[in-house]
Amino acid sequence: MKRKATYRIFTIRREMMRVGDQIDHTLMLTEMEGEPLEYEKGVAGEFVSRHSVGFHDRIKGSGPMQGYAVTTFEDGQVYSRYEGHRDAATKITKGTWKVYKGTGKLKNLSGDGTFTVTSGSQPEEYILKIEGDYSL
Repeated sequence: MKRKATYRIFTIRREMMRVGDQIDHTLMLTEMEGEPLEYEKGVAGEFVSRHSVGFHDRIKGSGPMQGYAVTTFEDGQVYSRYEGHRDAATKITKGTWKVYKGTGKLKNLSGDGTFTVTSGSQPEEYILKIEGDYSL
């Protein structure tokens, strides 16, 4: 089944280190939480929380990123891995995600798809749009 969702995500912790091989080359580890702006309730019930940890390798604001997300619902959790690329000029990150584990009513869930992250209206706030195909 095809599904779409939009989340407001917030940076709750960020560690950044300069690589030193060239100007503006940094590595970042981020921890984020989120809440749905638009989502369709599924078999696992209401949304409870979304938590992610990501690694970013950027030169002058552009570069690859990857990480893991856990989305919790009343009757199950979805664990997914994601990877993408941020473009400094547009400040947009695009990439792919894939479910690697589910629990509760989602224990047999599989799925993959795409995502886009844009800046939100507040500092450290972003809008995450995901879409993909799932099967139970």
